[in-house]
Amino acid sequence: MEAYAVLETGGKQALVKVGDKIEIEKLSVEAGEDTTLTTVLAVSDGSALKVGTPYVEGASVTLSVVGHKRGPKVINFKAKRRKGDRRTVGHRQSLTVAVVKAIQ
Repeated sequence: MEAYAVLETGGKQALVKVGDKIEIEKLSVEAGEDTTLTTVLAVSDGSALKVGTPYVEGASVTLSVVGHKRGPKVINFKAKRRKGDRRTVGHRQSLTVAVVKAIQ
C-alpha cells in the first residue's frame, strides 16, 4: 500500500497520494510555485496510520501549483408558487489546480 494523506483546505477534505492532481479552493500562490499545507487530518506511510486531533503534528503535504481556473457554474433557482416570485442566482468557484509532490 502506498502513502496517502487526508488534508483539509477550503472547508473541504481531500484524500491525496504523491503524484495526484487535485482541484482545491483558490490559494494565494502563483502558478509554478510550491506551497506546504499543514492542515493534515490523517497520514499513512503505507503501513501505519496516524490520525490527528484534529491535525497530525509535524505532518505536511507539499503541493506544486499548476494554475488557477474557475469551476462549473452552479445555478440556484427559487420560485414561490402562484405569486410570480422567481429568483435565479449563479455561482462559479475559483479553483487552484495542484500536483502533490511530497507527504511528510
